[in-house]
Amino acid sequence: MNRVTVVTHPLVQHKLTLMRRKDASSNSFRRLLGELSTLMAYEVTRDMPLQDMPIETPLEAMTGKVIDGKKLVFVSILRAGNGFLDGMLNVVPGARVGHVGLYRDPATLQAVEYYFKMPSGMDARDVVVVDPMLATGNSAAACVDRIKRLDPRSIKFVCLLAAPEGIHRLHKAHPDVPIFTAAIDRELNDHGYILPGLGDAGDRIFGTK
Repeated sequence: MNRVTVVTHPLVQHKLTLMRRKDASSNSFRRLLGELSTLMAYEVTRDMPLQDMPIETPLEAMTGKVIDGKKLVFVSILRAGNGFLDGMLNVVPGARVGHVGLYRDPATLQAVEYYFKMPSGMDARDVVVVDPMLATGNSAAACVDRIKRLDPRSIKFVCLLAAPEGIHRLHKAHPDVPIFTAAIDRELNDHGYILPGLGDAGDRIFGTK
């Protein structure tokens, strides 16, 4: 599990447990996901570079430190990734946003791309890919494959839950991409769902089946 960071902050673990409950409403699930993703954003952005900015306080001039949010791109894997996005943008509102549309073929469990839209100048940007679930890892690996063609400065992957199989698949394809997650669950079932998991994140976010 090299290059995997499990965010064990008590508030993250508390909110994740509440989200796992099968009787949690869509409204509650969305709210908790937004809060949890905001908390995780602090860990993911911990090593972001800073630059000096001259400012004036009410008392005197000084030089402070700021991040250049315009150099950061949050990439949402549609559709469930959008549920993770708002919390991240709460922390870095100046970040750009990209979208990758992928669906999982139910027969093969392989990722099929149907949409791809990124900001310009990706070669000067740091990318954080967001998707609540890292299950088989096929969608994550396909997304990173596509993004790497644009030669960004760096790529990180952030998820709510990860299965060992998904971590292995993503790191086999992209050993240079660090993974941040709130929990590593036991395994996948025959349909590619994480166990014990929390069900289909997209369905629970949007109230669909």
